Amino acid sequence: MEFSIIKLKGIVCLCVYDHFRGYPGRCPMILKMLVVGPIQSNCYILGCERTRQAAVIDPGGDVDKILMALAKDNLSCVYIINTHGHFDHSAQNKHLKEVTGAQLMIHRADAPMILHQATSGGMWGMKVDNSPPPDRYVEEGEFITFGDISLKVLHTPGHSGGGISLVTDRMAFVGDTLFAGSIGRTDFPGGGYEGLIRNVREKIFALGDDVVIYPGHGPKTTVGRERKTNPFFI
Repeated sequence: MEFSIIKLKGIVCLCVYDHFRGYPGRCPMILKMLVVGPIQSNCYILGCERTRQAAVIDPGGDVDKILMALAKDNLSCVYIINTHGHFDHSAQNKHLKEVTGAQLMIHRADAPMILHQATSGGMWGMKVDNSPPPDRYVEEGEFITFGDISLKVLHTPGHSGGGISLVTDRMAFVGDTLFAGSIGRTDFPGGGYEGLIRNVREKIFALGDDVVIYPGHGPKTTVGRERKTNPFFI
């Protein structure tokens, strides 16, 4: 693991880079986690070492920092994926897409939110540009492939109606569905507590205790740790 300090417009930002090789027979990967935006959302860059193609998951702010992280490893962003439609995970869709030409993906149920996120951001006192419309809607069971990497899509609503999780190589990028020691809020439009709990139990916990969970905020964790110690599930 490598830590870098980047200074952007007078703000010092911490970037965490996890460089690792996949499981036998799988594509060597580059994983970068960046904490972005005023709400401190986790943005992930997942890149194929062989082809240098990459996906950016949840570009919720600080597009300059995201672009610098891509450039550091000569990665070409081909997909922008929103795990859900809340603006703190999609605020930089427009600018990142303009620079990279990447295709934008989200679940159909959350797509309307990103088209009007300037309003929702303004309600929090933040200036946010509306996102361009998605190039592709993703659904349960689909695979998003770039280079030799494939991300399996799980529909995991509860925090929002169109929340998804992305699974590959014993890793799951779960957005705001599950956190270390907690869960995402379920009182937003389209959310629901019972649905979130059910989806975590039936879809995320079923992946296996050794699967690493990369949430939309806060530190990474594991399925096993959350299954055994998260107060919402014990």
